[in-house]
Amino acid sequence: MTVVYVPRDSAALSVGANAVAEAIARIAAETKVQVQIVRNGSRGMLWLEPLVEVETAQGRIAYGPVTEQDVEGLFAAGFLQGGAHALRHGPVESIPYWQKQTRLTFARVGVTDPLSTADNEANGGLVGLKKALAMQPAAIVEEVVLSGLRGRGGAGFPAGIKWRTVLGAPAEQKYIACNADEGDSGTFSDRMVMEGDPYMLLEGMVIAGLAVGATEGYIYLRSEYPDARVVLTAAIARARAAGWIGDSVLGSGRKFAVHLRIGAGAYLCGEETAMLESLEGKRGMVRPKPPLPAISGLWGKPTVINNVMTLASVPWILQHGGAAYAAHGVGRSKGTLPFQLAGNVKHGGLVEVPFGLTLRELLYDFGGGTASGRPIRAVQVGGPLGAYLPASRFDVPLDYEAFAAAGGMIGHGGLVVFDDTVDMSRMARYAMEFCAIESCGKCTPCRIGSTRGVEVIDKITAGTQRDQQVVLLRDLCDTMANASLCAMGGLTPMPVLSALNHFPEDFARS
Repeated sequence: MTVVYVPRDSAALSVGANAVAEAIARIAAETKVQVQIVRNGSRGMLWLEPLVEVETAQGRIAYGPVTEQDVEGLFAAGFLQGGAHALRHGPVESIPYWQKQTRLTFARVGVTDPLSTADNEANGGLVGLKKALAMQPAAIVEEVVLSGLRGRGGAGFPAGIKWRTVLGAPAEQKYIACNADEGDSGTFSDRMVMEGDPYMLLEGMVIAGLAVGATEGYIYLRSEYPDARVVLTAAIARARAAGWIGDSVLGSGRKFAVHLRIGAGAYLCGEETAMLESLEGKRGMVRPKPPLPAISGLWGKPTVINNVMTLASVPWILQHGGAAYAAHGVGRSKGTLPFQLAGNVKHGGLVEVPFGLTLRELLYDFGGGTASGRPIRAVQVGGPLGAYLPASRFDVPLDYEAFAAAGGMIGHGGLVVFDDTVDMSRMARYAMEFCAIESCGKCTPCRIGSTRGVEVIDKITAGTQRDQQVVLLRDLCDTMANASLCAMGGLTPMPVLSALNHFPEDFARS
């Protein structure tokens, strides 16, 4: 029986993967060919989706992008034996986009059936958890400290330091809260993990629980991820049935329960304290700090809050050691990060590489330039609150400190590409308007500042007292950056000022 892989990832589904899988099953039945269809995760080469893979003696042969109408021709070309066809790319591992990556966290994504417990164990699953069960909590924490793993949600705070704080906080009950409210523009790595390798996330959460003494974990999933919700729900049930989570993790007598909670569509709930408020059934609004969530978090108890990518990195670290993870990357930016290429880019998708690569390498060696064929004028890195960077910044290495020194932030690793037709004054206005819409309203600088910011930018572009309005805009941004309660208002000035500083001509066209 020939095994054929058709992704169940949201990106593949959006371009007809289900219809392709159904067509393969139908034609196989009609021609009396034995085929097993496995719905895997995406390899991350999104311009090739749906990417169909066939298991052959030469390895897994890739064909894509495959439409429902292509399937009959693929059968005629003998694709089940790896036959020649216009859509054939050869062995997946030989595709340059894939070949040039360093897949640590994403090693299984796109390779396995995401819901198969057998597939998971056959491909290295649970090795890290079994090692953690044989270690003292402090030793687990120190392994994560040694790895240099920093929070992948955007702030880049050392994960091991946060865990160490929760471990040392006295309390009868502690929690692990997984922030899966991936709302930044151009980001989809969390979603790909949850849809393509959910057991890796669950394993990371259990290890975190063992490390700090937490017995319950919550996944806060954004409502806009219905496919991830389906996969996670099934994965949690299967992991519980297999004894990977529940009252006795792998028969150890150690308890760790996992609960899935769905958000209500608020971008702000990606901020950790607003997420806690929502988890507790309240309106998602930012909490003042201190106290830090590590001391008083969910229901006032010590809580580790990490995003999906941070927790999903932990099993590899426990399996191979913190030092092996820290061997990748540069400076204080250790390990790998899955960068996500979106916007006007020829080869959009996910690229996992060690820190230290440059934007230019990502944009051209992987991304292939713009989809429009026009020059790249600007790239926004780090979501809607990240800076718009011009070509003069494309050779800055992608590590937290170097990037911050260049006026940007890596954030969640999302890149949105714009060609030379973009109007950067409109993008600056969009950033302010986004803040005005998504602000929780708790603090005046964010609530009022963003609304006034939109008005001031409109006056600038209309030519109304332009010089005075530019001074006012800069002053307003300074107030928002230094007086806002959280990063929503505090970081909104970054895209606005970057557009104003790097592309001033776009504000003076009228």
